[in-house]
Amino acid sequence: MNKKPVILRTSIATLAVLISEVVLAALLLVGWLVLVPLIPGMKLNRPDFAWFFIAGPVLSALFLLMFWLRRRSLGAFASPFMLDVLAPSRSTAKPVLRFLLFRWALFFLTVAVINPKVGTKMAEARHEGIDIMVAIDVSRSMLAEDIKPNRLERAKMGIRQMLDKLHGDRLGIVVFAGDAYVQLPITTDYSAARMFLNTINTDVVPVQGTSIGAAIARSMESFDFENPTQKAIIIISDGEDHEAEAIAAAKRAGEQGVIIHTIGMGTAQGGPIPIFQGRQRVGYHKDREGNTVITKLDERTLQDIATAANGKFVRASTASMGIPMIMDEINEMTKTEFGTTAYAEYEDRFQVFIILALVLLLIEQLVSERRSRWLEKIQLFNS
Repeated sequence: MNKKPVILRTSIATLAVLISEVVLAALLLVGWLVLVPLIPGMKLNRPDFAWFFIAGPVLSALFLLMFWLRRRSLGAFASPFMLDVLAPSRSTAKPVLRFLLFRWALFFLTVAVINPKVGTKMAEARHEGIDIMVAIDVSRSMLAEDIKPNRLERAKMGIRQMLDKLHGDRLGIVVFAGDAYVQLPITTDYSAARMFLNTINTDVVPVQGTSIGAAIARSMESFDFENPTQKAIIIISDGEDHEAEAIAAAKRAGEQGVIIHTIGMGTAQGGPIPIFQGRQRVGYHKDREGNTVITKLDERTLQDIATAANGKFVRASTASMGIPMIMDEINEMTKTEFGTTAYAEYEDRFQVFIILALVLLLIEQLVSERRSRWLEKIQLFNS
C-alpha cells in the first residue's frame, strides 16, 4: 500500500500548527519583553497566570498526535483514492483549520485572564482617619497564664484583630515595662505593624517594672499635634503600676484632647509568673521569702486612667480581648483628612482579548467538516 499521501498530509498539518505556535510565541515575547516594559503606565494585573500559556503548545502536540494516529488508521483501512470515494464530502483540511481557530482563541483568553492594564491618568487618594498609639505592657507579669496562652500573646492576638478592622487610621506601637520605647512610629502600613508586633516579647525593654506613665508620655511624643487629626491611646496592661505618675499623665493627655482606652489583661485570681530557659519552663518567680509570686489584674488603676482621659476600660479574657467595644469607641471619633497619595489610575484591557477569543470561537463553530471549494483549491492536504 502506498502511504506517501498519508505522510504528506501529516507533515503539512504539522507545519501549519508549528507556524502558528511560532507566531504566537513571537507575539507573547514581544508583548511581555517589549510592550509591557516600554509603554508607560502598562502593567499586568495577574502575571502569575502566565503559566496558562503552556497549555497551548501541549494541546497542539496532542492534536498532532491524534491527527497522525487517525490518518494512520485510515491509511491502513483504505488508500487515499478509496477514502475519497467513501467520503467524498469530508474535508481533511477543515479539522486543522478549526483547531487553529481554537488555539488562537485560547491564546487570547489567556491574555484576558492576565489582564493587561493601561494607566490613563494620575489620581489622588485622600486619607481620612485618626491617630492611634497602642501601648503594650511587656513586663514579666504579662507572661502569667491566667489568660491563655498568656497575657502578652493574647494581647498581640487582640492587636492583630484590631489591625484587621482599621481602615485609613494611622497606628503606632509603644512597648513598656520599667521604661517605654517606640516600637513602631505612627504609620498607615498595617503590614509593617504586624511584622513589628511579631518581634515583641518581654526582653525588648531591659528595665523591669510597669511604668504606664512613661508609656503615656512616649505615646504623646509620637503624635503630631500640629496635625488636627483626633488622637487616641490604647493601653494594654495588667495594671500593676506602682508609680503615681500614670493618673497624672492621663489627665494631661485628656486636657490635650487625647482619649485613652485601657484593656486589662489578667484575672482577679491572678496567676504565677513562669520562668523560662529557652522554650522550657523551669519554675515560677518567687519573692524574698521563697513564696511564689501571684500577679493579679489591677482594674482600679486602669479604670482611673481611662476615666482621666475620657476613655473606656475593658477587661480582657481568653475568649475576648474586648476589641469590638474599643473599636466602637474609635469609630465614633471624627475622621480627619491627614494626607493624599498620588497614584496611576489603571483601566482594564481584558475586554478586547475576550472579544477576539469569542469571535474566533464563533468562527470555529461555523466551520463545518464538509469540503469547501476555495479551501480545496489550496490543495494543502491533497485529498
